Amino acid sequence: MNRDDDCDTAEIAVSIKDITYGYTSIPVLERIDLNVRKGEVIGLLGPNGSGKSTLLKIIAGLIRPSSGSIDFGNRRRGRSNKPVIGYMPQVESIDWDFPITVEEVVALGLWNRSGVMPWSSRYVRERVHKVLEDLGMSSKVKRQIRELSGGEQKRVFLARAIVHGPELMLLDEPTTGADPSTRDDILRILYELSREEGVTIILSTHDIRGVALNLPRVVCLNKRILADGDAKDILTQDNLLRIYGLIDSMSVV
Repeated sequence: MNRDDDCDTAEIAVSIKDITYGYTSIPVLERIDLNVRKGEVIGLLGPNGSGKSTLLKIIAGLIRPSSGSIDFGNRRRGRSNKPVIGYMPQVESIDWDFPITVEEVVALGLWNRSGVMPWSSRYVRERVHKVLEDLGMSSKVKRQIRELSGGEQKRVFLARAIVHGPELMLLDEPTTGADPSTRDDILRILYELSREEGVTIILSTHDIRGVALNLPRVVCLNKRILADGDAKDILTQDNLLRIYGLIDSMSVV
């Protein structure tokens, strides 16, 4: 099932057309076509090396595709043609030896908008503290980021992605390594942003049962889009075999 036709009558936030990307002669993404509606929450599901992180980086403008294009729908525009984007990288890629506090990490999400050292502005401090409070992290404001648990670090980097009021959020494995309570809190916050503020959210995940099955739309990716639709409809054993090549004896219906 492909959901692109459903986007014809709804406002499209992101339109990905024929995106291909590869390192030297090795393809990472092949001919990706995908439409995402404004305010939609979708998950990219696939194994390591399937191209999930690469696709998020291409949408964010961090890397350029070998071919294809990405268009954004009606949106608030700044100095560029992109929407206001909140990007959360994989926490596992962070250098935890760098001495920086929780407050400073989140404030970096406002750097480009403030034009000054982000934690020197009263507005920035108040905004940072409000977002951290909403995420249950107000008691950790002055802690070093390296002192936090994995779930707490996830909340901090989610706060950094949220703090500048994005229209589009791109989240790379936002729940990996988090305990079930933190995972559920993150999903709840994302749904609230989608429902109440119309934020469009694209996240990647490995978690089939805890995350993917609870998303309204899942895109199964392994270099190409192999399935796209309602989670409970497409996360079948046959589709998972196509995506991963091998699964255990569990039945996903």
